[in-house]
Amino acid sequence: MENTVVLMDKMQETDWQQVRDIYIEGIDTGNATFEKEAPTWEEWDKGHISAGRLVVREGRNVIGWAALSPVSSRCAYAGVAEVSIYLSQNSCGKGIGSKLLKALIEESEANGIWTLQSGIFPENTNSIRLHTKFGFKVVGQRERIGKLNGIWRDVSILERRSRVVGIE
Repeated sequence: MENTVVLMDKMQETDWQQVRDIYIEGIDTGNATFEKEAPTWEEWDKGHISAGRLVVREGRNVIGWAALSPVSSRCAYAGVAEVSIYLSQNSCGKGIGSKLLKALIEESEANGIWTLQSGIFPENTNSIRLHTKFGFKVVGQRERIGKLNGIWRDVSILERRSRVVGIE
């Protein structure tokens, strides 16, 4: 992406169609999510924290996005969030994921989140490599946790503890 200008930006509702299209690309890989179809904006909006909704733009096109979901409604877990990060197929391998995850970590810490977690299919080695590059550690594997297209799938659990939030 040497000659291409990319811009990190806050996700807006008007970005939803492009965000959804990238999510569908992830669904179609069979290695990004157990979901089989993308939600509506309203469904997606309810399930994600308002802080940390980021997109990467190339011109007017959204080429990647990231967001945080609460892991629990219990107050003890108020500073723990689950990461979602998706790139358009044409943006993979160009450093966009690194820029996006770095910005998401900074945004999460600015909003008092001390632990980020991700559940990633073990076959999604690029995503695992990206997360570990930014300090996520594989803390376990949930074996045969769910079926996707009739096949039992494992999920690797990765976690990143902030070094600046929740350290007291």
